[in-house]
Amino acid sequence: MLGYAFAAIVLFAAGTMAWYYVYDRWIQRDHAIRRNFPIYGRFRYVMENLGEYFRQYWFTADWEERPFNRLTRAWVYRSAKGVSNYIAFGSEVDAQQPGHIYFLHSAFPVNDEEAEAYTGKWIGKDIVRHPYKPKSFFNISGMSYGALSSAAVTALSEGAAMAGMWLDTGEGGLSPYHLKAGCDICFQIGTAKYGVRDKDGNLDEEKLRKIAAIEQVRMFCIKLSQGAKPGRGGILPASKVTPEIAEIRGIEPGKPSNSPSRHHDITDIPTLVALINRVRRTTQKPVGIKMAVGSYEFVDEFFGYLQQCPDDAPDFVQIDGAEGGTGAAPAPLADYVGQSIVQALPYVAQRLRDYGLRNRIRLVASGKLLTPDKVAWAICMGADFVVSARGFMFALGCIQAMKCNTGHCPTGVTSNDPRFMRGLDPARKGVRVANYAQAVRHDVEAIAHACGCKSVRELKGQHVRVNGGDLIL
Repeated sequence: MLGYAFAAIVLFAAGTMAWYYVYDRWIQRDHAIRRNFPIYGRFRYVMENLGEYFRQYWFTADWEERPFNRLTRAWVYRSAKGVSNYIAFGSEVDAQQPGHIYFLHSAFPVNDEEAEAYTGKWIGKDIVRHPYKPKSFFNISGMSYGALSSAAVTALSEGAAMAGMWLDTGEGGLSPYHLKAGCDICFQIGTAKYGVRDKDGNLDEEKLRKIAAIEQVRMFCIKLSQGAKPGRGGILPASKVTPEIAEIRGIEPGKPSNSPSRHHDITDIPTLVALINRVRRTTQKPVGIKMAVGSYEFVDEFFGYLQQCPDDAPDFVQIDGAEGGTGAAPAPLADYVGQSIVQALPYVAQRLRDYGLRNRIRLVASGKLLTPDKVAWAICMGADFVVSARGFMFALGCIQAMKCNTGHCPTGVTSNDPRFMRGLDPARKGVRVANYAQAVRHDVEAIAHACGCKSVRELKGQHVRVNGGDLIL
């Protein structure tokens, strides 16, 4: 019996190979390699697809991989699991490498009993009826439900509540999963105005009031652009636009969800300021903007305009570096458009001071800032708060499989396919999200204390240096 089975398997394999030979050699015309080298030419494509996985684990050094190397990812994984991040036998980081960041420790560092707890900073105080004072200087950046799975968003909500952080909804609207654990929420208004739009895509003030009436929603952010794709709106494939997501966003199910490149009602600085004030007047909560920096001329014109009417200024400005990348994006925009957070953040912070707006406008930094050194650097450069998206994706279990835009994320972080999503337990992953945030805050505080600062709020540009000029993220 076994002999017959073996013979059947051999005959089937031989028949399959013969068919592939005929098809590759004389029928298909798309692949020259397979036409010239039937059958085994196919192995070239197999190895090409498998190569990224073998390189990641076997051949790439710990510090070489992109967009995040293994050292960075391992730090986040260990922190999220609550495992010690102590290292032995010295650092693997090349301290002589151009772009290496280092902090200038004090001869008289701060002892633990002398340290002061982070007390937070008000956003919108004396401007709106309901100002907001975040408990954490490190928070969760915008990631939409739809781009992320319901399990992932639920876990982020759980972790944010445990760690006392705010959770940005991303431009995809407010879902029940964002609200599930009772964490503070920053509602993002993207160019398509998902969740607060009418049937024509215009801002619906009644929907906006209903969102603002939710106590958890602490502030609003008008997104002008993001680092992943400056000058282009959000992209959500049709396969991810389920009936539930369509209902939340106010769009048709089963169709691609592509946001406009800019807000239709914003054509210049006065109309931008008008929209900020319209949202703030309707919600009576802090309102800010998110943007990737392009031309410095806009920054100067914008702040120059606001200098004449500081009460009309946004309550915060989030600067997203070109390193940002959670959203699906065209490669030319992701690779070659927009300024790095390294150039943009120090410039914007300085111009806020020059125009006398530094105490009026809070500054939020994002764009590949997910380890304590990068977070501390951003605070030294003038950021009041730092937010991360991909750092928290790693805390959820992301393995950098680079499948975010396909709906086939193997960890269920960016896939709503039940087959993949079942592996992500929100309760357990929520704990990891909180652990990661607490580890970042603890180590940023350790850096501050080493520099002689009693509190993270005392970190300044004088405390940090970068080899050869700019930090390389």
